Amino acid sequence: MEELARESIGLLAKPTLESGSPNLSSAGAVFIMLKSSLGAGLLNFPWAFNKAGGITTAVLVELGSLIFLISGLVILGYASSISTQSTYQGVVREICGSAIGKLCEICFILNLFMISVAFLRVVGDQLEKLCDSLYMNVTLSGEGPPPPQHWYTDYRFTLTALCALVIFPLSVPREIGFQKYTSILGTLAACYLTLVIIIKYYLRTEHFILPSPADKRAVFSRVFQCHEACIAIYSSMHNKKLSLWIVVSVLSMLFCLLIYSLTGLYGYLTFGADVAADILMSYPGNDLVIIIARLLFGISIITIYPIVLLLGRSVLQDVCLNDKCRSVVLLEPYERCTRIVLTITWILVTLVIALFVPDISEVISIIGGISAFFIFIFPGTYLLTDVCIFTCSKMAIMNFLAIIPIVIRGVQAEWKISSLEKSSSQCM
Repeated sequence: MEELARESIGLLAKPTLESGSPNLSSAGAVFIMLKSSLGAGLLNFPWAFNKAGGITTAVLVELGSLIFLISGLVILGYASSISTQSTYQGVVREICGSAIGKLCEICFILNLFMISVAFLRVVGDQLEKLCDSLYMNVTLSGEGPPPPQHWYTDYRFTLTALCALVIFPLSVPREIGFQKYTSILGTLAACYLTLVIIIKYYLRTEHFILPSPADKRAVFSRVFQCHEACIAIYSSMHNKKLSLWIVVSVLSMLFCLLIYSLTGLYGYLTFGADVAADILMSYPGNDLVIIIARLLFGISIITIYPIVLLLGRSVLQDVCLNDKCRSVVLLEPYERCTRIVLTITWILVTLVIALFVPDISEVISIIGGISAFFIFIFPGTYLLTDVCIFTCSKMAIMNFLAIIPIVIRGVQAEWKISSLEKSSSQCM
């Protein structure tokens, strides 16, 4: 993600669109795409298999979604090449006009902000469950009354300390040189989690009867989402041939498909309809292997959060550093001050929401709807704008009709959350 950060943030310090010579290899681009895609949705994939109505339906939905996801990535790379822009919002503004560009910036900020809240909530959940697991181990191994839980084991304190001591230092710099070393953690954590689920399936003696297909409306495209960062990744590549970008897009999505499918398949085969929305919650909390998996997964989310913040901050800095200010030499101290203030504000606001809004189902629903902009609608707009000649009225109608899939995806996400809450209340 070093090059991603350089392209998305370094633009703000120069009036030109280039920020040094891009030197990212195609292998590095595949790895960054993998890290961007392997997020919190991995924990929910076995549950999504169950909600999709079974293995066959889930795999078919995955394969169908994969076609549109890869097509969107290819279109975005092509749009970046013809517009010579290196950020998502810049490409939209250049190709689709300033009005659609403003809409993209609003959706971009809102989507990244909600993702940041969801990431902190996931990290907080993992910290809380880690503390509970350690407390459970002490209780089971000792005699007498259970030891009292200390204030420093409260996930609110640990998450706040983590934001101040780890996330903030990772997010402040304009360029994150060591991010190329931390980027491996996301893929390793995902592979470890997948491996644990597979091994646990073969070691389990109890077998569950899989339910018959009942619901086929689960949506899998959101968990493969890396479209916000793909233009910055493409702009950072040394070789920008479209054929090579197609290979990068296909390989990264196929690797994601493999990891997600194995996790969903074996998690669903292990627990059947009883699988929890968080697959790790289906295993004993005092299992050391599961504790390690939870710890690694939390670390992987922590390494992704600064990149999300950097991409969102780049849009906000674009507003603060207008064209007139960019031509002045005093840009450097003003840019540094603006960057620090925006970083602190972003972390504080997302942290407060993550701490004091325990149920983020509404956040997930909003992300599911807005994600359609970056996966389907904006890439489709690029393609139609490049191939066809639209009048203003036709473009307005097309953009109005683009709201329909957003509403549908939001309703689907809300329906899935409601069904999960109902099933959880029935279990209690």
